[in-house]
Amino acid sequence: MTEIFQSLPPWLWFVIALVALFLARRPVHQGIYALARFFHQSLRLAGNAVAAAEHRLQLRNREVLLAAGREATERHIEREFERIEGAMKKELAQYPALHRKLCEQLTTIDEDYVRSAEVPPEPTSWAKAIQAVAEIPAKQDSVVGDVLETIHGSMRKAEGKALEAYRESARERHLLLKRMMPAWRSILKSLGAVNRTVSTVQQRAKTVDGHMARYEEILQGSDRAQRMLSSSSLSQFFISAFVLAIAVGGALINFHLIARPMTEMVGGTSYIGNFKIADISALVIILVEITMGLFVMECLRITRLFPVIGALSDKLRMRMMWAAFGLLFFLATIEAGLAFMREILMQEDLAVSAQLRGAEVASVEGGVFWITTAAQMGMGFILPFALTFVAIPLENFIASTRTVIGLVAAFVLRVLSVVLRLAGTGILRSGTLLVRAYDIVIFFPLWLEARILQWRERAVMTAGNAATENKAAPTTRARPSTKSSTKSATKSSAKSSTKPAAKTSVPSSLQEQPS
Repeated sequence: MTEIFQSLPPWLWFVIALVALFLARRPVHQGIYALARFFHQSLRLAGNAVAAAEHRLQLRNREVLLAAGREATERHIEREFERIEGAMKKELAQYPALHRKLCEQLTTIDEDYVRSAEVPPEPTSWAKAIQAVAEIPAKQDSVVGDVLETIHGSMRKAEGKALEAYRESARERHLLLKRMMPAWRSILKSLGAVNRTVSTVQQRAKTVDGHMARYEEILQGSDRAQRMLSSSSLSQFFISAFVLAIAVGGALINFHLIARPMTEMVGGTSYIGNFKIADISALVIILVEITMGLFVMECLRITRLFPVIGALSDKLRMRMMWAAFGLLFFLATIEAGLAFMREILMQEDLAVSAQLRGAEVASVEGGVFWITTAAQMGMGFILPFALTFVAIPLENFIASTRTVIGLVAAFVLRVLSVVLRLAGTGILRSGTLLVRAYDIVIFFPLWLEARILQWRERAVMTAGNAATENKAAPTTRARPSTKSSTKSATKSSAKSSTKPAAKTSVPSSLQEQPS
């Protein structure tokens, strides 16, 4: 074979290859189209499967989102009703005492008002008789004049006593009216408190109405509720992530405060893997503090990360809360002591370093030393309690992360479905391009084939026309035969004309399938 291969010239091998490719044209075309259809159908099925998975994931995300929104709204409504209940209990429990107080004050005011009414003094009955005697003309009789003067003096004295009695009565009335003022102010104060309570209850009722409207939309599963919950989940996710990042920074500062003293306590040469036992101990203390903070928040029903704790009785839950708070306080005290120990160790390290360098040990003033020590001790004591509030953003982060992961997964599946469909269409088009490229390589044999087919078609048409002219005799009998020959010639020519076209055209079954 090698000798034969080397004996033939290259152009001859090229011609043989062209002939071979021309003869294998139809099977090669069928193979290329079959592979293209296979990959197209496979990728199309994969795209449909991914699209179905994305649809199911969206339905699940919708259910999860509505369930989370329903739960959160129920919690808000429950909290609002508890506040309304507390306000009503607080005010209504005091209402009987308030009612009795108001009745007593109103009774006192009514009595004082009745007593303070102005009653004009009635004239005495003998005053008219004395007045008639005083009007007797007795200017000439001195005895009668003395009697009249005496009567006039008596009248003046009686008038003075009556005026004094009237003034005393007016003063008592004024005192009664003055005593009514505290009662009026107390009544106004009590009514103001009742008015504020009623206004608070009305505001709470409006808030509850808003929550109830939102709750009804969530129960109906409307698109508006879904969009609202999605935007709320995204905002909660970013806000809680930001707060958690701040909390992580606080935990790192807390870790550095106690890592150095823990090295002195547990030893700095012991390792677990690639980590020091001192670092692991400090990290465990911080994690235990965060866990105690989570338990405190859970026992206070501020968060709902552990439903078991929320289902406990109030008495047991409060005991658990005080136990967690006591342990947290104990750990915070230990951290304050470790921070104090850290400052002492740092001062000793500085002194040793200075002695090793041969320099004099700088004297540190006691005030500055205690300021830094107190600051570190305060940070070591406060940071554990500050980390307690990590439970709130952690709960929001966990609740919103579930929704965000669902949205991201649905988006990725949608993109993957589109990519698979585009890849299937591209592979189908690539098969067509490969067929065209194959025909370009063997264009010369194809050209020759087309010329030969055209020559045969012309020859057939010429023979058909000649036969038609010869058979066009005057007798009418030849007409049917002429027609039949013409029809046969036309059919043969049509067949001959359509046959090469069918060979060169792409089969209808190989066209692109709708995606």
